[in-house]
Amino acid sequence: MRVEHTLADFDSAPAMLRGLAAYLHGRDFPGLGIWPAALEPLGRGLNRLPRRVREMVYRVAGWMEAIPVDRLGDVRAETLSRWAVGQYPQRRYPGVAIGSSNGAAVHLWAALGIPWLPQTYLVPVRAHLDPDEPRRSLDWGRVHGPALLTQNPDLQLHHMHDANQDRLMIQYMQYFRVKRRRLGETFTRFLEESLEPGATVFLVECGLAWPTTRIGERHVFQHGALGGASPDEYAHGGPRMEAYLRRYGIPKRRWDAPASDGHSPEAEWGFEPALRADVERLAQRHGWRIRRLVFEQPEALSPLVADLYRWWYRERGFDSRRLIVESFILLEPWWTLRTGAAPFWMVFNKEPSLAALEHYLDRTDPFDEIALTLFSHGVDSVGLPSIERWAAVLERAHHEGRFVGVDQAAFPRDFAVFLRFHRDLTTISARRPMPAPLPLAALDTFLRTSGHQYAVEWLDGGANAHVRSA
Repeated sequence: MRVEHTLADFDSAPAMLRGLAAYLHGRDFPGLGIWPAALEPLGRGLNRLPRRVREMVYRVAGWMEAIPVDRLGDVRAETLSRWAVGQYPQRRYPGVAIGSSNGAAVHLWAALGIPWLPQTYLVPVRAHLDPDEPRRSLDWGRVHGPALLTQNPDLQLHHMHDANQDRLMIQYMQYFRVKRRRLGETFTRFLEESLEPGATVFLVECGLAWPTTRIGERHVFQHGALGGASPDEYAHGGPRMEAYLRRYGIPKRRWDAPASDGHSPEAEWGFEPALRADVERLAQRHGWRIRRLVFEQPEALSPLVADLYRWWYRERGFDSRRLIVESFILLEPWWTLRTGAAPFWMVFNKEPSLAALEHYLDRTDPFDEIALTLFSHGVDSVGLPSIERWAAVLERAHHEGRFVGVDQAAFPRDFAVFLRFHRDLTTISARRPMPAPLPLAALDTFLRTSGHQYAVEWLDGGANAHVRSA
C-alpha cells in the first residue's frame, strides 16, 4: 500500500513535515512539495472560472485525495510513521520535536536543524453526505470508524465535521483525524538511530480543546473546528451563523448538532497527553533531555518565533526589518532565512489570525517590508475578513507591503496561490547567507533575555524552567 494514498496532501501535518524536511535537505519548498511550477497557468485559469465551477473543483479535489471507505481497514499507523521519517535526511541530530502540528514551530525546528514527528494525521475518507447534517456524519463515522481503530491500537480517532470552513470538501469526504497515543516501532527506531547522545526531545503540546461526543474508548466526534466561529456558534447558532447559512441557501437557522458530552484535544491542533508518558520512558532509558512547549492557542508560538529570528539575525550582525506572514500550510522555511525575514505564521485566514497579527505588529519594532500570503479554502465562511482588511495590514510597513502569491479578486477561491506564493518569495531581491543551525544554548539565551512575555510555558524535565505568559 502506498502511504501517500492514505494521507491528505492539503493538511497541516504532511505539508509542514515536507517543508521542514526540504529545509533540512538544504532545499526550498515550491508547490508545497507536491505540485510542479508548470501547473501555475492552470491555477490562474481556474481562478477565472465562475464561482460555482471553482467550488466544484474544491469538492472533486477533496474526493480525489480521499481513500475509499473499504480501504480504512488497510490503514496502518506504522506505515504513516515510515512515510514521515523517510522524508528526513539520514544523519545524527542534536534534538527532535514530537507532537502538535504548528507552522511557527516548523521555523523553530528549521533554525535548530532538527526534525519533527507529528502526532496527528488526516486520513480523508470518501463519502457523499450533506454537510449541514452533522448527526448523519456522526452515524456514518460510528459505522466505519471501527475498521480503522481495530487495526491500529496505538491511534485514537477524532472524526471532525466542519460545515463552516470545510463545507465544500466534506460533501464528498469525511475528515478522520488520528492521533498517536504511543510512539510505535518506527518512531522509536528513528529516535534511537538518529539522536546524538544527550539529545533534547521537544514535546510540542498545544492544549487547545473542543467539545466532542464520545463514540467509543478511542473515538470522538468533533462538530466544528478552530477558525472564525466559536464552539458555541457551532452548537447553538447565532446571528453570524444564520447569515452564513442564508448566504449558502440553507433553509435553517442553525445546525442540529449532536450534544457534546465532554472536551477532547482539538482534532487538528490539540495534543493528546497519552503520548507524553511513552516519550518520557524512552528518553529516560537513553538519557535524553525532555523539554515541553505548552501553549493553548496554535498562534501563541508565532510572536516568540518571529522575535527569536530577529534576535538571531542581530546576533549574526544584521537587523531584520522584513516580515513574512504565512497562512496555514503556505510556509517556506528556506526562503525565510535566505531573505533574512522574520516569520509570523497564522493558523488560517480568519478574524482571530488577523487579530493575532495586528497585536504582534502593535507591540514589536516596526518592519520596513511586510509580505503576506493567504490560504484559500473556497468558502465565504463565518469570520472571514475581507481582502481589504488584509490589505490594510500591509500599509503598516514603512517602505513596502505586498501580498505574495495572492490573487485578490479570486480570494478565497484562489487556486494559483499554492504555486505563486513560492514564486513571489523568490523575487525578493535581498539575499542573506544561509546560517549554521542555531545552538540549543542560544535558544536558552534568547528565552532568558527576551524582554517580552509569550503565552508559552517551557517545562524542563518535569520542572518549570522558563515561563512566559501573556
